[in-house]
Amino acid sequence: MQYEEQILISAPAEKIFALYANVNSWSSWDSDVKTSSIEGAFVSGAGGMLEPSKGPKAKITFSEVVPNRSFTVNSKLPLCVMRFEHELSGSSGQTKVVHRVVFVGLLAPLFGRLIGSQIRKGLPNTLQGLKRVSEA
Repeated sequence: MQYEEQILISAPAEKIFALYANVNSWSSWDSDVKTSSIEGAFVSGAGGMLEPSKGPKAKITFSEVVPNRSFTVNSKLPLCVMRFEHELSGSSGQTKVVHRVVFVGLLAPLFGRLIGSQIRKGLPNTLQGLKRVSEA
């Protein structure tokens, strides 16, 4: 089960990626994030913590980080993994940004409905916040 939203931002991918890499400041542009942190550098394999505005703190793992192109964050749930994928593409100062949440595992259908529906509602606001800060 997955949900996806995308937006076109008038800023280079490098500027947007720099906002992603500043994990401790995600709440400045994502209203669905209360606090977030990373242990060490913004690289594949790094761990961290994320507390959504509605819900408990969760451990996260940055499973894949490709500078100025994409990154993926995983959070483990009982018999399920919630994967947040972020992709950047484009040129000439216009960047297409895709945010996707994917649920995989035995209980993916259950968590996809329970948690995924709330996340899906927030994705457009998250992307608008990222656009506002990136274009400023």
